[in-house]
Amino acid sequence: MAEQKKKQIPLRLSAKLYDAIAAWAEDDFRSVNGQIEYLLTECVRQRKKNGKYVSEHLDEPIELDIK
Repeated sequence: MAEQKKKQIPLRLSAKLYDAIAAWAEDDFRSVNGQIEYLLTECVRQRKKNGKYVSEHLDEPIELDIK
């Protein structure tokens, strides 16, 4: 199997969002980078599976207290 090269991208997150992802990553025994990659991969996989975004209201602001 060929080695996949990964792209590095800058990512800006609020401190509260980062903390929430970091806590989730710790629960799942992943790094924060690994958790973000996992979440993005699952979203893309879901979209490919049913042709729709995970949320039909994706462009609407989410009601989370993490700003």
